[in-house]
Amino acid sequence: MSELNAITVDVVSDVVCPWCFIGQKRLDKAISAVGDIDVHVRWRPFQLDPTIPPEGKDRHEYMLAKFGSDERIREIHARIEPLGEAEDISFAFDAIKVAPNTLDAHRLIRWAGAASEAVQNRLVRRLFQLNFEEGANIGDHAVLVEAARDAGMDASVVETLLPTDADVEAVRTEIATASRMGITGVPCFLLEGKYAVMGAQDADTLADAIRQVAAAKARGELEKTG
Repeated sequence: MSELNAITVDVVSDVVCPWCFIGQKRLDKAISAVGDIDVHVRWRPFQLDPTIPPEGKDRHEYMLAKFGSDERIREIHARIEPLGEAEDISFAFDAIKVAPNTLDAHRLIRWAGAASEAVQNRLVRRLFQLNFEEGANIGDHAVLVEAARDAGMDASVVETLLPTDADVEAVRTEIATASRMGITGVPCFLLEGKYAVMGAQDADTLADAIRQVAAAKARGELEKTG
């Protein structure tokens, strides 16, 4: 495919955001629907709550403090679960015991991206599965090392890097950049670095946006981005 028939989608997301998991599934459907366009996906960091300590917090207590009651929490989960089922996601909210700080997960996603687009996509999918379907603590280094191995990364390198400060500032800088761009919620899909689709839009909406941006690029209507 020609470069003009290829576009890049940067997905700003957090791996503890259920809407981001739904958005990932819908993006997959959208990409399948635009088979004549070569879509390159890159995952960008965002933290819904950077104040959570490195060891995480008890999720039930965290959710109670945030939403006020078990009834309200159940209502929120009940609204999301059928949307997940429609995308083949088996949300297991009750299995999630820890609300993790996701900074290390985002560092791992960054390293996966340095390996390849395919590795990064496999890793992000695995982290979503671990958190939402298996109730794993994705702030735990051992869990992250296994996720890296599952995605085809060199787990021994990851195991060595995670306890260090490698790329901590780089990830925080990326998150700050997203905030300066006006991104306050996720997922946010940035097409060719210029056009934003906010929220977990349905697959048809995402596919239409991809087609429109790809057509504009083919007509030479997009300025070159860095």
